Amino acid sequence: MTAGAAALDVDGLSVYLGGATVVRGISLRVDRGATVGLLGRNGAGKTTTLRAVMGLVPVCAGRVTLLGEEVEGEPAHWRARRGVGYAPEDRRMISALTVEDNLWLPANACGLPHQAAAQRLAWIFEILPELEPLRKRWAASLSGGQQKIVALGRALMAGQELLLLDEPFQGLAPALARRYAEALSQLRERDRQVAILISESNPALLADVAQKTYTIERGEIVTAT
Repeated sequence: MTAGAAALDVDGLSVYLGGATVVRGISLRVDRGATVGLLGRNGAGKTTTLRAVMGLVPVCAGRVTLLGEEVEGEPAHWRARRGVGYAPEDRRMISALTVEDNLWLPANACGLPHQAAAQRLAWIFEILPELEPLRKRWAASLSGGQQKIVALGRALMAGQELLLLDEPFQGLAPALARRYAEALSQLRERDRQVAILISESNPALLADVAQKTYTIERGEIVTAT
């Protein structure tokens, strides 16, 4: 980690998938302790951008720098070990495991010592108290909204430096969307250093959450406010 470096610095990022350039030369920055929104319609390139930052899709041009380190070619688990947590849009729960087992997965992938992981899990239950009563339930038995909260908790297990949240409010009932936003506010109060990048199609949902927003259209950043 480089002292004073941004949590995330993306410079000229392009991604080519399925015979087309999906992301075209985008640049964005997320400072430590900042919450930044990536706004755009469905298909604009938001998910691909987050997946590229996480190392889940190949990058054909540009640079991704995490905490002052360029990460070209480094796999997703390497980035997770650097403190990056990712909550995908489709949640990606392992249905045959319990909620608690799903929350432990990043700790195992990152090689966290058992005691440190247990402390982190207890901290996650403080931020997301609704998860503790669900800890022994099978992930397959949860509603889609509950799975979104579990996905946030799982991202928090690894994401001690940077959280990547892909469309976290999509499909949530209004009450659960408010609860999710409250959890992000509680996280910010408890940890003022963690950086958060949130993709979203509805600007209103990030109005009280993000200090800065980038708007992406057809794979290109068109505004930064």
